[in-house]
Amino acid sequence: MAAKRDSFVPALGFDRLTQLYDPVVRVTTRERTFKRRLLDQAAIEPGDAVLDLGCGTGTLAIWAKLRQPRADVTGVDGDPAMLDRAREKAAAAGAELRLDEGLADALPYRDASFTKVLSSLLFHHLPRATKERAAREVTRVLEPGGELHVADFGRAPDLLARAQFLLVQAFDGFETTADNVNGELPAIFSQAGLDQVSEAGRLRLAAGSLSLYSARRPE
Repeated sequence: MAAKRDSFVPALGFDRLTQLYDPVVRVTTRERTFKRRLLDQAAIEPGDAVLDLGCGTGTLAIWAKLRQPRADVTGVDGDPAMLDRAREKAAAAGAELRLDEGLADALPYRDASFTKVLSSLLFHHLPRATKERAAREVTRVLEPGGELHVADFGRAPDLLARAQFLLVQAFDGFETTADNVNGELPAIFSQAGLDQVSEAGRLRLAAGSLSLYSARRPE
């Protein structure tokens, strides 16, 4: 997930924000738990070509490669500073990854390049039109029968979770997060041409409710 270059950044400094990204995500999102569940769901196999969409500092891509060394794992993100940090982490972990700069709604890959696309905490940063274009790009780069696995904020199961999510919305924006909290990501994935779209699980966070989604490009 690329950090946002908003009014918060000039006061803190973008390099400093990049350094803080990992500890903030780790503390606020139960990162190890939800990313482990996402990788369990994806069930990456030897020979899979895997794309981590909006890879940020590379944690999920690195864990995917370490879990299945015989998979080809690529991370893509729109922020060069995040990718620099991802390269440092991958080298330290001994994980051989391809890390590319690119936008979720204009991916720099050929059609049917991947068997599986993973995404964690990206879609709630995107405006609705960008979400829709990104979902169409996922469909395009997946091979027929390929799978999408997403972990992101979803529909709040109760009033407490909805109230807790207001903190995320205040920081990340009410417009971009509305589709998530209204439970509209599955419809966006379906409209992009994916099928077998489902909410595969849910995890309670201090800042609301995180959903695990899966979908598939038709054969």
